[in-house]
Amino acid sequence: MSSLYVIDAGSSVHHAVSCDCLAHRFGNAGDRPVRARVYPTDLTDAQWGQIRLLIPVPGWMGGRGGRPEGFCHREMIDAVLYLVDNGIKWRAMPTDFPAWDAVYRFFGRWRDGGGLQVLHDRVRRACREEAGRGAEPSAGVIDAQSLRAAATVGADRRGFDAAKKVAGTKRHIVTDTLGLLLAVLFTPAGLHDRDGALPLLTRMRRTCLRISHLWADGGYAGRLVDCLAEQLRLHLEIVKRTGTAPGFQVLPRRWVVERTLAWISCCRRCVRDYERRTDTAEAMTFWAMLKTMIRRLGLPAAPLTPGGTTPAPARPASPAAPAA
Repeated sequence: MSSLYVIDAGSSVHHAVSCDCLAHRFGNAGDRPVRARVYPTDLTDAQWGQIRLLIPVPGWMGGRGGRPEGFCHREMIDAVLYLVDNGIKWRAMPTDFPAWDAVYRFFGRWRDGGGLQVLHDRVRRACREEAGRGAEPSAGVIDAQSLRAAATVGADRRGFDAAKKVAGTKRHIVTDTLGLLLAVLFTPAGLHDRDGALPLLTRMRRTCLRISHLWADGGYAGRLVDCLAEQLRLHLEIVKRTGTAPGFQVLPRRWVVERTLAWISCCRRCVRDYERRTDTAEAMTFWAMLKTMIRRLGLPAAPLTPGGTTPAPARPASPAAPAA
């Protein structure tokens, strides 16, 4: 990658080599230096090389209006991944990223314009092909997770899950057999898993046409099985826990979606529901899964030195304390 700027070795960490994203090549981002990648959530060169061609073409390039972007796509993705993984407030964005309101506008454009969904689905297909599977799944697993709601969540989105004793919202997800996210839906926590399944799977069916078989726990048994077969042509198989074996059990297929919920919960912004809008909460879930999938595609993420792409040297061990 050719550099557009002469980098002084003693300059600030904000200065690094140029980028090959669309905003730099065709937009207005070429007049500013690229931020150095120093955080664990930053994309490595290998990871960026895997996803840069999967990023959807922005509207201003496709003749749909809008001003050419002035901020690097790679920087913006790094900023959103930092926020989702660390659970910070928008206004607490570190100063080496673009201004928080610029990052929020980027987040909102991709949420409202469908860019996030397109990128997520393309990365998921690439992960499946890398694992030796077909690009489109034919089976999935469904489950739900109750989340405590912060004070920013409105009363219209809140509920109480009597079974889990949780007041807040519920995250309904469906994954493929690798645990990769297919669709997500947020509802009040008081809504039964079975009642949230139909709108969730209707949303999934719009993009995943090959799926014909689903696995779920006993909470989805009953009239939902026949309803899905009639309306969406989906066969729902209930995987029940055997009553003879005591303690924890790893149940066939069900563990896949439980692991995905654990992956999502590793991002602090997704541990609780902090969002005022439902679509923002769903977008945060997709960003959390993007972080997991991108790491599958590229090399393991590692902090980079301010001027290049080599891992930062390890700090020398501190001298042992003298004996008392």
